[in-house]
Amino acid sequence: MTRRPIPASFVPAPVTNSRTANITSEDSGPTVGVEEEFFLVAPTADRLTESNDLVVTSARQLGARIDYELKRIQIEVDTPVCRTATDLRAHILAGRAAAAAVALQHRMGVLASGASPTVQRLAAVTDLARYRTMADRYGRLVAEQEVCGCHVHVGVADPEIAIQVCNHVRLWLPILLASTANSPLHRGHDTGYASWRSIIAGRWPCSGPPPRFTSAAHYDTVVAMMIDSGNILDVGMVYWDVRPSAHLPTVEVRVSDVPASADETILLATIVRALVATCERQVRAGVPAPPVTDEVLRAAYLCAAREGATGRAIDVFTGRTTTARHAFRGLLRYIRPQLEDTGDYRRTLKMSAKVFDRGTGAVLQRRAFERRHDTADVVDALTRQFVAEPWTHTLSGGTRQAPDAHPSRSTNA
Repeated sequence: MTRRPIPASFVPAPVTNSRTANITSEDSGPTVGVEEEFFLVAPTADRLTESNDLVVTSARQLGARIDYELKRIQIEVDTPVCRTATDLRAHILAGRAAAAAVALQHRMGVLASGASPTVQRLAAVTDLARYRTMADRYGRLVAEQEVCGCHVHVGVADPEIAIQVCNHVRLWLPILLASTANSPLHRGHDTGYASWRSIIAGRWPCSGPPPRFTSAAHYDTVVAMMIDSGNILDVGMVYWDVRPSAHLPTVEVRVSDVPASADETILLATIVRALVATCERQVRAGVPAPPVTDEVLRAAYLCAAREGATGRAIDVFTGRTTTARHAFRGLLRYIRPQLEDTGDYRRTLKMSAKVFDRGTGAVLQRRAFERRHDTADVVDALTRQFVAEPWTHTLSGGTRQAPDAHPSRSTNA
């Protein structure tokens, strides 16, 4: 097979402090884990289906890592803790394949989209005590919270270091959002945004880019105030797009729409892992996060949500307008030493170039919708992309070929 060269315009300029790439990911780099949220779609492909109880129950019987999400139309698929890029890729592929297979057993498909493109009434919350309490307490905010994201956990054990790492990472959140945008359609309409999920999710008190915190104690004080005032239920409702995890020794980056393809999720996780590791190195070297005002960061967020990977972006360090591709190249320059340490640099360049040349899920959705303005075409395009890679997965000890993601195209349906 002929190897496609990386476009010269995409390759970042070399950095003078880059290390050699002789260290493998088995020998360096923090641990990483990924959580992907998905919608469940009916066999007719014209609506989502409130059947996550069937999928989760079947998945648990098979040992698959699939869990409930806020709404009954959603599931969450998690990887275990991964130490190498190879493990990470294998678990992301296996998780998606398992979700598609289990859903197919119940004549459903799995949809990777940040917001629902289909036209239907708002779904019921999942029948768990926590979700019922949230619905009672926060009303319409919960009722309209039908979004799917992708969360990447990277190991950072020290709470004080984790807070300072978040201060560094928050400056790169807009370009991470732009490069994963996958929710231009919402309830049958083009929103005019590449990531409408980020607009919906941004209405919560603890959402979007977090403030700059001076210490772990400062962070705890602000969160405690949010809980005491009733703005959030508990630490699990801290929805800032980068945060110290409430239950794991990790920094959690949760800015992204769920990507349309497994390759895009793998790319995101690889980049976030390298970003967190780079920022931790900066923190331990005593380098403070550059001073960026909340106004500039907010403007960069809104630009990223609207324009996605194919349009304009705001360089938060200069306040000037640039392109998303150029901003992404700046991110790659920043994390290149870490990517080279783990042997992931060349692979990341190739995958990144592919995403920016082809477009993210936002481009895929719009192209499908523009043909007939029928959301079933969007569902069809997304479910095909969901299992586009020829992987296999293991369920209950056996290896099987991944099925077509939507039952309307399956010979077993």
